[in-house]
Amino acid sequence: MSTRNNQDRLGGVGVQDTDLSPQEINESGLSFATPTEFVDLPSLGRYYPDNHPLHGQDTVEIRYMTAKDEDILTSQSLIKKGVVIDRLVQSVLVDKTIRPQELLIGDKNAILVAARMTGYGADYETRVDCPACGTNSEHVFDLNESLKVNHADEDLDSSVQMTDNGTVIVQLPLTKLNVEAKLMTGKEETKIISMAERKKKLKLQESALTDQFRAIIVSIDGHTDAATISSVVDRLPAQDARHLRDIYAKTTPNVELTSMFECDNCGHVEEVDVPITVQFFWPK
Repeated sequence: MSTRNNQDRLGGVGVQDTDLSPQEINESGLSFATPTEFVDLPSLGRYYPDNHPLHGQDTVEIRYMTAKDEDILTSQSLIKKGVVIDRLVQSVLVDKTIRPQELLIGDKNAILVAARMTGYGADYETRVDCPACGTNSEHVFDLNESLKVNHADEDLDSSVQMTDNGTVIVQLPLTKLNVEAKLMTGKEETKIISMAERKKKLKLQESALTDQFRAIIVSIDGHTDAATISSVVDRLPAQDARHLRDIYAKTTPNVELTSMFECDNCGHVEEVDVPITVQFFWPK
């Protein structure tokens, strides 16, 4: 796979030049280097603290997936523990001081897409529901053409402020509360998933939206204690909640996977989100 060609097709977005890692395998006289790639970070390194290895960095180096990484993906123990993806990310990162749990979600997603392409190629076969007739059929997506990097919308109105420490302050339209939220990392994502699993086991009502708000909100009108934040979140008007979700999505750097889809049954053509299923890392 030519990474220079990949970059050209993406218009300079995503995977960059291939290099050779200094790590070499030397056994029985056989010697070869593990190829590596530089992946564009949606965050451009803008939202990491000064002491983070990705602070101010717009790319990160990963090595190609290997047979050992496939062992990680097929480990039932890691799958059951819910840590298989983090272990894969840790394995392919060249800089081992970078911890997957401290990666911004968008950057982590960019690494995962790039790793998938090094391991299994850009063709991704999965099943898709037609938006028009509902027919479920097999479709092959080209990840090179589908991948788009969103560096976040900086053209925001005066009610939104990005701070120097990587948080966003939003004034809610109805209550006029000033909510400060941080960009989600793997740590917050794991926390939300854990809360959802615990509630499922206890047969409690699901609360994915409010759980996410509790995980990302740093302060509300200057109040930082968890009890106050939780109380306000539970009573937040739906209009304000939706506004906060919309602004948060616009200010969150991430990757997008979209592609044109044509239904074999009805002929409908539409751009769709590429569905991420088990075939993404566990292809047939």
